[in-house]
Amino acid sequence: MLSTPYALFSYLRSFKSAQSCFVRRKFVLQIRSVSSLKVIWRKDSRLDEAIENDKRYKLCARVVREVLNEPGQVIPLRYLEKRRQRLRLNVSIKTFMSFNPGLLNTYYDRIKPKSEPVLFLRPSDRLRGFLEEEKRITMENEALIVSKLCKLLMISKDKVLSVDKLVQVKREFGFPNDFLVNLVPKYPEYFQIIGSPGDEKSFLQLVSRNPDFAKSVIERRAEDESISTGIDIRPNFNYNLPPGFFLRKEMREWVRDWLELDYISPYEDVSHLAQASPEMEKRTVGVFHELLSLSLFKRIPVPILGKFSDEYRFSNAFSSVFTRHSGIFYLSLKGGIETAMLREAYKGSQLIDCDPLLEIKDKFVELLEEGWRERAEQRRQQAKQVRNDMEFMAARADA
Repeated sequence: MLSTPYALFSYLRSFKSAQSCFVRRKFVLQIRSVSSLKVIWRKDSRLDEAIENDKRYKLCARVVREVLNEPGQVIPLRYLEKRRQRLRLNVSIKTFMSFNPGLLNTYYDRIKPKSEPVLFLRPSDRLRGFLEEEKRITMENEALIVSKLCKLLMISKDKVLSVDKLVQVKREFGFPNDFLVNLVPKYPEYFQIIGSPGDEKSFLQLVSRNPDFAKSVIERRAEDESISTGIDIRPNFNYNLPPGFFLRKEMREWVRDWLELDYISPYEDVSHLAQASPEMEKRTVGVFHELLSLSLFKRIPVPILGKFSDEYRFSNAFSSVFTRHSGIFYLSLKGGIETAMLREAYKGSQLIDCDPLLEIKDKFVELLEEGWRERAEQRRQQAKQVRNDMEFMAARADA
């Protein structure tokens, strides 16, 4: 199967004609400004649905994390109630707990020694069981986490990233909460912390470059296809526009010519490339493709990507890349937040390119669903009791 326009052109043309045509198109690309090419944003309901489907799970995870991050993993209910706005929770904590049983338990305790007892929250036994499962899955995938962290550093221009920024993106890539304290020190051959982990100006530096990590998803895919087909496949992007989506002729020709440019690995040194060149555009798309491929859900909010603009050499208007290359990415506006999504990772609204660390999410969803089933059964029993009571009262009235 020919997955890229370039592959199709290679079969249809002789080498000589393809070579002369490529030179001519490369010249056209150079004189046509990337910024002058506009693509109208279009809604993709199926990919928006993928974000919507995770909404309830993520809300529950936020509330649980808030409790787990407290000293002793306990918190007065009224304290958590005051944080509802920050948690984006539009119901009371008690209502949330009734909707999602099995997550948290309540008990009475004193905030101060001589104060009146108040209601506290703590993790349920079921939630503690999940936390043990989370540790197990994390340990089993430690090599994957180390490779992801190395790759993020290798892509950066100085092989250094702010510790504060890495902490802010840890959930996007599946890093455990304690990765700086318990994981990084175990691999001195790869990592060095400059400054203290709690210091605002501390950084994580790459000590040595592992060649096995310096190969992108696209390059590995091309290698695998070459081995399976016996044909030398050139690394390039899968470009598939969604149904009903069309590009103007000018943009269609530009994309065709742009795809014929050599693929530039996100792990290559590109300090010699001009920021506005088509080649730099190719590299930037490659970086976004790799970052999204490394993420858990193959999607990352644009504001989070923007935190790394300097380290990864993104332009000020980098988000336009996601609409300009609509056959590779989708820019979702779901929830009022711009989120960059990798099209090839989804089939409809279902994520098909699943990260091994997503087993943690699956276990948490199982915990939630167990509580939801119990609540549904309890409500059925209550409704049954009400019907029985009404029938009994009606029978007595007739007697």
